[in-house]
Amino acid sequence: MNPERQRTIRLVVALSAAVLLASALVYTSFSAASPALSPSQLIREAQPQHHYQLTGMVQPHSVRHNGETLEFAVADRTGHGASVDVAYTGTVPNPFREGREVIVTVEKRGGRYLGEPNSLITKCPSKYKEAPASTKSKT
Repeated sequence: MNPERQRTIRLVVALSAAVLLASALVYTSFSAASPALSPSQLIREAQPQHHYQLTGMVQPHSVRHNGETLEFAVADRTGHGASVDVAYTGTVPNPFREGREVIVTVEKRGGRYLGEPNSLITKCPSKYKEAPASTKSKT
């Protein structure tokens, strides 16, 4: 067989394999992703023994420590709707506090939502939000 033809065949086979592997990687990445649910959605859709991404705002006056467990309530971002109580163990990010938006992986066990250890993420407020209007004018 012609050496030029052998190189062309090898190149086509290698590129085809690379495209197939890349396609499989993209497919599994997107099919395995689960959307983050608000507390209202979580209450309606949660099945016991399944893991869900919960997103919302930490409610004021809900954060308490019970030994190694951090307990807090997460409410819908809109401020309306339901809230769920989360029992979480693991690393707590420094910016975690009441009023901050969080994402945490939870599992429903009985009537409780248990946070997966080390899954808590705190979203920081955007520094690009519009500043509140000042009542004083500069002269």
